[in-house]
Amino acid sequence: MVPVLSYSTISGIPVPDLAKIKGVDASRLDEIVKRTRGGGGEIVGLLKTGSAYYAPATSAIAMAEAYLGDQKRILPCAAYVEGKYGVDGLYVGVPAVIGAGGIEDVVEIELSDEEAANLKVSVDAVEELLVACKGLEPSLA
Repeated sequence: MVPVLSYSTISGIPVPDLAKIKGVDASRLDEIVKRTRGGGGEIVGLLKTGSAYYAPATSAIAMAEAYLGDQKRILPCAAYVEGKYGVDGLYVGVPAVIGAGGIEDVVEIELSDEEAANLKVSVDAVEELLVACKGLEPSLA
């Protein structure tokens, strides 16, 4: 997961701006980002069983509603990326427009150098997983 603070808001206020208003320093924001990245694992660890379904189910419902209602809603999802974010030919987590045509567009937002580096780490992990899967099942090649 690559949290992008510059596009995250609380009550409509960008997180970096709200942090300044509330006197939250950069190290605390870094802690929050780190916890956000590992939040799914933290929830599973706390609840032990039956805990890994809630967020994916909620996301699936939002995606289904966007598709069925042709909402053209921008949601974070695993989408096939061709040329945006410097990625070509992989499914990665990005913001995408979902409407009656499914994923109708991948939205390329401006990333800071750090955010772009974090996305690169995520993309590299997807590529490594793909190579491993192809090694297990040659028909995937």
